[in-house]
Amino acid sequence: MKLPRVYPILDTESLDRRDISLETAAAAFLDGGAGILQIRHKSHWSRDIYDSARTVARLCREAGSPLIINDRADFAMLLDAGLHIGQDDLSPRDARRLMGPDAPIGFSSHNLNQLCAAGGEPVDYVALGPVFITGSKLNPDPVTGIEELRRCRPLIDKPLVAIGGITQENALQVLNAGADSVAVISGLLPEPATALALRERMEQWQKLVKAA
Repeated sequence: MKLPRVYPILDTESLDRRDISLETAAAAFLDGGAGILQIRHKSHWSRDIYDSARTVARLCREAGSPLIINDRADFAMLLDAGLHIGQDDLSPRDARRLMGPDAPIGFSSHNLNQLCAAGGEPVDYVALGPVFITGSKLNPDPVTGIEELRRCRPLIDKPLVAIGGITQENALQVLNAGADSVAVISGLLPEPATALALRERMEQWQKLVKAA
């Protein structure tokens, strides 16, 4: 799986705080050139959330960009999307049996041992982080840092996504340390978070990563 250099995560809690809908953010990021999107919804999947996710899935299909669902294999299957799982979620092998051989699956790791173990799992890419301090999780894992990312990169053949506290100011440092892609949440959400501002921010990121 070849990952885009920027991996936008549509975190519904972060979007709600800025009073912008999941569909609006997805459309703005895709218009700005996003080559992949992930929906991260940690609360109950209501009918409204599912309907919004179904709209995002359609937008992604029309744009030719994969959609990834965080944690929930059931909704990923319903939406014909990929799946991203964490250390405490469904095991990668069980996820692969459910999702089939072709669905993209990502797997989170937070340290060297988890990263090396992930290399042998039936997943398409591995995430490592948090690289920096992040405000997107209530109880984040310990920060790995740039040097640990640099040390870990040669130990796995799969595409590596760096996540956690990544901004326009530090993204090139992360990519130059060996990450194939940077996952971004807050760094893609300007204030005010209008559709135009989101699209322009995505365009800024696309220009930035071309320098890596």
